Amino acid sequence: MKFRQPSGARLRHSFLSPSHLMRLLIAGLALVGSSATWAANPVQAVDDQFIISNAQSGKDWPSHGLNYQEDRFSPLKQIDKSNVKKLGLAWSYDLDAIRGVESTPVVVNGVMYVTAPWSVVHAVDAKTGKPLWTYDPKVPREGGYKGCCDVVNRGVAVYKGRVYVASFDGRLIALDAENGKVVWEKDTIEDRSRSYTITGAPRAYKGKIYIGNGGGEFGVRGYVSAFDADTGEQKWRFYTVPGDPSKPFEDKAQEMAAKTWDPSGKYWETGGGGTVWNSMVFDPELNLMYIGTGNGSPWAHLKRSPKGGDNLFLGSIVALNPDTGEYKWHFQETPGDNWDYNSVMDIIQADIKLNGKPRKALLHAPKNGFFYVIDRETGQFISAKNFVPVNWAKGYTKDGKLIEIPEARLPDKAVDAVPGPYGAHNWQPMAYSPQTGLAYIPGQHVPVNLMDDPLWTGFNTNSRGAFMGINGWNTARVLNSKPDMSRLMGRLIAWDPIKQKEVWAQKYPTAWNGGLLTTAGGLLFQGTADGRFVAYDAKNGKLLWQSPVNSGVVAAPVTYEVDGKQYVSIAVGWGGVFGLAARATNNNTKGTVYTYEIGGNAPAPAIAVAPKMPLVSGLKYDRALVPEGLNLYVGACVGCHGVPGANTGGSLPNLGYLPAPMIDDLKSFVINGPATARGMPNFAGKLSDDDVLKIRAFILEAAAGAQAAQNKSK
Repeated sequence: MKFRQPSGARLRHSFLSPSHLMRLLIAGLALVGSSATWAANPVQAVDDQFIISNAQSGKDWPSHGLNYQEDRFSPLKQIDKSNVKKLGLAWSYDLDAIRGVESTPVVVNGVMYVTAPWSVVHAVDAKTGKPLWTYDPKVPREGGYKGCCDVVNRGVAVYKGRVYVASFDGRLIALDAENGKVVWEKDTIEDRSRSYTITGAPRAYKGKIYIGNGGGEFGVRGYVSAFDADTGEQKWRFYTVPGDPSKPFEDKAQEMAAKTWDPSGKYWETGGGGTVWNSMVFDPELNLMYIGTGNGSPWAHLKRSPKGGDNLFLGSIVALNPDTGEYKWHFQETPGDNWDYNSVMDIIQADIKLNGKPRKALLHAPKNGFFYVIDRETGQFISAKNFVPVNWAKGYTKDGKLIEIPEARLPDKAVDAVPGPYGAHNWQPMAYSPQTGLAYIPGQHVPVNLMDDPLWTGFNTNSRGAFMGINGWNTARVLNSKPDMSRLMGRLIAWDPIKQKEVWAQKYPTAWNGGLLTTAGGLLFQGTADGRFVAYDAKNGKLLWQSPVNSGVVAAPVTYEVDGKQYVSIAVGWGGVFGLAARATNNNTKGTVYTYEIGGNAPAPAIAVAPKMPLVSGLKYDRALVPEGLNLYVGACVGCHGVPGANTGGSLPNLGYLPAPMIDDLKSFVINGPATARGMPNFAGKLSDDDVLKIRAFILEAAAGAQAAQNKSK
């Protein structure tokens, strides 16, 4: 790739903007005003001003992205480039989980609050790792199939003596921070006939708790809501796509957005999408809230909006008034989304200098592969450049108009999407260091080709042969109808947002590596898909330290201080939508929190190595059933278990490697089977006995083909 440096663009790392000065002033006042309260009741003292003041010291990690900027830059520097090689394990904590762990721990006054799969909350002594309390919201396990991307949870909000968690099944729950007891609980889902879920971390600001939802693959309408932190009363709700135009619009923003949709597609019946399932950030000085919005539902643009249109507010950053939910401005990154290009990846606020002038900016690296710099006061486009190879767009004009490649949108031809639906950057948090002026991105590419499904006619139609359609997916796209020629890629990218160019990068053996943390000690921390926790020199990418963590990592690290000592901690547990069906390490250890200190020598948890299993063989089957079995497998199984025999599985088993007795009696596991208690769908009423026989035939045929390929390669 070739990059052009914008004329006159330069970042002075010593520059101190007026907004920086204002933050310092607010922080000082907050510290004076809150110190007495903090001493009397530490957890109760966590409010807006505490989060602002803590951003200067970094002693605690009180909110999801550390501070309201959500830059994940810690001012702690006891651990630095000179001594990081002395890091050792201080303690570990068993999360008692076997699915994906995506939580960013929140740490306040020596207590860590971290979530596990199924939205279970653990309170842990942050110095010793000793358990304090656990809260399980009892999410119905049989409903696990309602989420596209594993039964994960990204963390909690701690605010004024309470811990707030959003459950996978859509409840927002306030807990007493001292003991984990429920204070109040609210159902955030307005239409239980649709497969809404929540996997994201709530945010707290100005006496309210904010949460969005997921379900863009299942025909839902996206929205973000604000609830009173004390009572749970809903204060406002902003919809990210318009509703039925025959009914009054909820606000002027919906009326504006409706003009960009074709009503002949009855988009309100297919949901529309635009779910706010991850990023929400706040600027206290501007009193603005920024949200990232999701993909279209269904994915295929011309299926949901036949005459085209930009389809606002899909694939956008939207600025709202956090007090009222009133729309302020938007910037759409992917007009007329056609590729599952979410813009819900984490949004970072940074004060930068462009052409000698200070700018309050948003930094964003969404799925579509472009890195955006946007003015956060006005939403004005500043610049964008692809940080990985892309084949759907050439770039943007100076005024922010997309230059799309028409061939990338052909509805009746399978096109290799680069990046694909897994994204150039998914939810794993990036970080930004004001010391280096660099943003750090977990970049990737997972090969997928796409074309419109010619048999799709509306919501919940043609489900049996469509990708995960039997489980309720509603994409109106055919995935991988021909071999994809692009290559799997995983990288850590250090990106200069001013020059819009890569400064350094690290290559990884696979995609789906973890989120990032950078510190004033000049360090950059990341967990990797191949089971390591690593530290780099943030300036040049030199590897300074690494330690095995017994499982692939997808979550982001945090750092904090207790009794004058700095700790670095990461929640480990392989999973997520890519990790369900593939992995880069043979270790299959349960979810675990690893916490490190200089000179730490605690014993590491025992390693659980996945047993080596042969491909299933020796069973008779009717080959005439294989073609129909393939369609049924694609509709029911492939998203979780992958292609039989293609690999040995991820956090869930590859069915080509299951023991022969299980495949021979597949019906007992698929219909009313024992694994429904662990989250496997119950296919009773969805698959017949004959359907199961056809799936069985396909598994055995695919396993036989994989075995032949292995024999040939020996």
